[in-house]
Amino acid sequence: MGKRVLFVGESWHVHTTEAKGFDVFTYDHYEEATEYIRAAVEAAGAEFMHIPSHLVERDFPRSVEELSRFDVVMFSDVGANTLNLPMNVFINLQPQPNRLRMVKDYVAQGGAFVMIGGYLTFQGIQARGAYKRTPIEEILPVTLLEGDDRMEMSEGITAEIVSPEHPVLRGVPGEWPQLLGYNKLLPREGAEVPVVVNGDPLIALGSYGAGRTCAFATDCAPHWAPVAFCTWEGYLRLWGNLLDWLTQR
Repeated sequence: MGKRVLFVGESWHVHTTEAKGFDVFTYDHYEEATEYIRAAVEAAGAEFMHIPSHLVERDFPRSVEELSRFDVVMFSDVGANTLNLPMNVFINLQPQPNRLRMVKDYVAQGGAFVMIGGYLTFQGIQARGAYKRTPIEEILPVTLLEGDDRMEMSEGITAEIVSPEHPVLRGVPGEWPQLLGYNKLLPREGAEVPVVVNGDPLIALGSYGAGRTCAFATDCAPHWAPVAFCTWEGYLRLWGNLLDWLTQR
């Protein structure tokens, strides 16, 4: 049976106001940016289940046992408040399970977790990702900055391979397309950091309890990961290797 991947986030609603002379009107539309990462996961022979950010409250597993049906859990551009501030708590004042702690317990019992960079993961824009001092930070192979951790590289920057022999880089070309930004992270002692960007971890790997974790400091879709990066031949191979490494018990 193939691996099962639960991917959370990488979706948004856009509210637009247009002014045309005297007349002003608004409209809304919904977008997702999962096509590249979905293709990589499925190319590795794994099943890809997506929970968009606005459906987390309804669809995210409600117990460690439910999470354990998945081999890997990935968060991408979805903030800690979306996971841990459900409406039953915020409006109805009814205690609910802490989903971030559930993920921690899932990894401790042998699960695998990946946090992918973006404006609402790690700390993100204006620190609104808000993962500092949460159970998620405890399991990551990195520590987070206190504030906004974005490193915007509008001029473009290229990753540097530190450990070309690392299994997550097997078969991945040595020349990587440029990136346009990443989240600045601090590697923990003992973390494996096979790839860096601007001297900071781009891929950091570690373990927690019986499970494994990965911090992928840039995006899996535009804008930080331009189309040239997402369609690069190494993209599919890299994510396939990461899934293999994460699920080795």
